[in-house]
Amino acid sequence: MKKLLLNISLLAMVLPGIGQTIFVSSGKIEFERKVNQHRLMFTGETGDWINEFKKIIPQFRTDYFNLTFNETKSLYTIGKEDDNKSQMFFNTPAQDNLVYKDFTTQTAVSNKSVFEAKFLLTDSLVNRQWRIEAETRTIAGFECRKAVTTICDSVVVVAFYTDQIVTPAGPESFSGLPGMILGLAVPRLYTTWFATKLETITAADEARIVAPSKGKKATSVDMNATISKAIQQWGVKYRDRSIWSVTL
Repeated sequence: MKKLLLNISLLAMVLPGIGQTIFVSSGKIEFERKVNQHRLMFTGETGDWINEFKKIIPQFRTDYFNLTFNETKSLYTIGKEDDNKSQMFFNTPAQDNLVYKDFTTQTAVSNKSVFEAKFLLTDSLVNRQWRIEAETRTIAGFECRKAVTTICDSVVVVAFYTDQIVTPAGPESFSGLPGMILGLAVPRLYTTWFATKLETITAADEARIVAPSKGKKATSVDMNATISKAIQQWGVKYRDRSIWSVTL
């Protein structure tokens, strides 16, 4: 009943007859991540074998992630299994990342997979330079505003955030806007993340917002070196996409 009442109020966002905006400071957001596998793997490739391979690989792969948060920290984890999940033939961007952010200490701790290795990274929150634009759209019942930044010097990232959720977090490593990021797109990775719903959390849920501790301690430089060495025979396109993926 509590979740139902919250969802009804979030759809309205303004209390009737009072004009008071509702602001949210804790909860759990479900994100749907969608990857265009055909574009990701086969853009620029031609040949009969490509067409045959496309027939056995669904064009889109959908995965779900949860972002649990309060006013000062957040934890992004793998969510529910997709009932129609297809057999994977290759890794997708940020396939199983786990990201913890502490906005009081301005630190982030992440688990990221690179081929067979699982890395544990501890660093400061990424200070991205966002350009806020006038465009808006509604996501999961919230009015969101568009913002744009880049990673790896030239890879454009488009976000939509709402100031009605006060925690400045978001999926993956993204944060730093005046509110919660509910939509994210990386066109060069043919990947999007969009919030589908927001639920309330209990004190027990909030107590589980803690940093991961498993994995090989490393830096971003270490991960990039691992990628470059592992796929040096694959070509620049696949190396760059792999580096962009672990940068998310």
